[in-house]
Amino acid sequence: MKPQLILLGAPGTGKGTQAKKIVEKLGYQHISTGDLLRSEIAKDSELGQKVKGIIDRGDLVNDQVVLELLNANCDLESTTYIFDGFPRNIEQAELLESTVLKGKSSKAIYFDIDLDILVERISNRRIAPKSGEIYNLLSRPPRVDGKCDISGEDLIHRKDDNAETVRNRLEVFKNTIAPILGYYEGRGELVTIDASKSAEDVFGLVEKTVNN
Repeated sequence: MKPQLILLGAPGTGKGTQAKKIVEKLGYQHISTGDLLRSEIAKDSELGQKVKGIIDRGDLVNDQVVLELLNANCDLESTTYIFDGFPRNIEQAELLESTVLKGKSSKAIYFDIDLDILVERISNRRIAPKSGEIYNLLSRPPRVDGKCDISGEDLIHRKDDNAETVRNRLEVFKNTIAPILGYYEGRGELVTIDASKSAEDVFGLVEKTVNN
C-alpha cells in the first residue's frame, strides 16, 4: 500500500496543484479539515452537532475535535490520504501520528522554495472565485486578460497578496514550520522537493516519492 501523505509548504508553493494531480493520477483522497467540518455538520451526527456548537459559540475547533473528525472519516486500512493543512505545529504532528496514523507508513513532503521567488509568485496570483481556478500572470496567465478561461468571470487580486504582506506571512511560516520539519526528519519520513521547478517536474518528484 502506498504511504499516507502529509503535504507541507508555504502558501503559493503549489501544494493545491500537486494535491489535485496526486488525487487524479495516484488514487489518493484529499483530506481538508474545513471540508470535514462542514460535512459532519451537514450529516447532523453527534460529532457534527458538537462541532456546530463550538462554531456557533464563536470558538475555534480544537485539535482533539479535529482528530475525532479524522478518525471518524478516514479508513487507513483501505485508503491512502493526503493530509493538507494539518498539522500546523509540532503538537498537531505528534497527535496526528499517535491518534490517527498509529504507525502506518507515511511521508511528509515539504515543498521548498526561495522566499523571493515565492513573493513574486504570490503577488502575481489571480483567482477566479466561482470556478476556483488560480492563475499566475508570469507562469500561467489567462487567455483573456483579467478573465477566467473556464467561467469567463473577472479574476481578483487578493488584498493580502501584495509583496509586503506576503513576505511577512512567509517569515511567520518559516518560524512555525522548522520544528515540524525537524520532527518528520527525525522519524525518517521527510522528503524535501524543489517547488521552484515546473508543476510537471514537481509532480514527477512526488510520484517518485510515493512509488519508492
